[in-house]
Amino acid sequence: MHYEQQYLDLMRRIWTSGDERTDRTGIGTRSVFGAELRFDLSGGQVPLLTTKRVYWKTATREFLWFLTGETNIRPLCAQGVEIWTDWPLDRYRRETGEDISRADFSARIVADAAFAGQWGDLGPVYGKQWTDWPVYDSAGSDGAGALFRKRERGVNQVAELVRSLRTNPGSRRHIVEGWNVAELDAMALPPCHKTYQFHVADGRLSGLVYQRSCDVALGLPFNLWGGALFIRMLAQQCDLEPGELVWMGGDVHLYLNHAELVEQQLARLPEGSPRLEIGRRPESIFDYRIEDFAVTGYAPAAHIAAPVAV
Repeated sequence: MHYEQQYLDLMRRIWTSGDERTDRTGIGTRSVFGAELRFDLSGGQVPLLTTKRVYWKTATREFLWFLTGETNIRPLCAQGVEIWTDWPLDRYRRETGEDISRADFSARIVADAAFAGQWGDLGPVYGKQWTDWPVYDSAGSDGAGALFRKRERGVNQVAELVRSLRTNPGSRRHIVEGWNVAELDAMALPPCHKTYQFHVADGRLSGLVYQRSCDVALGLPFNLWGGALFIRMLAQQCDLEPGELVWMGGDVHLYLNHAELVEQQLARLPEGSPRLEIGRRPESIFDYRIEDFAVTGYAPAAHIAAPVAV
């Protein structure tokens, strides 16, 4: 069976028998609770969907942006990546009343550092938690209670993960966590792909992604690529072979206004077996560039557009 068939089966299951529910966006969804997909990553295999085009370079640029710890959309917009622009744009329109287009907003973010500083920040989202999880030390007491001082730098979970994979591969603590309860309210969007756990066996590195909330039509294709990319990069850095990507979803849903996308995609048949090649091994996991990645054997069906729920 083609690796993509399990994704299509999940999409069909949600669309035909999922519970119809109201949601945060007001659009409404059909959803199931609890799902699992598994993909073999050996031999360069990657779970790129073939029944529609997945812009893997865009997804890779987003992932590399996470690893910088950056939380402002300016570096993304400068590369033509608009994945995160809708949230700051929505806030700008609400607070200023200006009905600016996304293209004009993005261009202004790139051109004007002060404007980007005021309107382009997303709060402590993925990259901040992955590379600078805040830590507080005791600073004594003022008589009314304990005082705490925030360290200048927090925990770099990704760096710690690389270290633990190299020095203690049998550990059950190879985890990167994004769900910082204390900072959720400061985030433009709380993390969806919130937890990553890794497992080493027989020299092979496998990874599990737990996603609390999953937009199957638009988000999941990127999330599967990101999970596979993370495993491949870690495996290269830690002298391991890639094993398996395990994806697990909590609230797994399709938006009701994605009917045309769902019907088009389910009418297509998956085919092909794309491979990911990494052209060099940089000094650290934080030093990869977009030029380091190439995909071969990828000839997908046409892209299917659909609106993003903000």
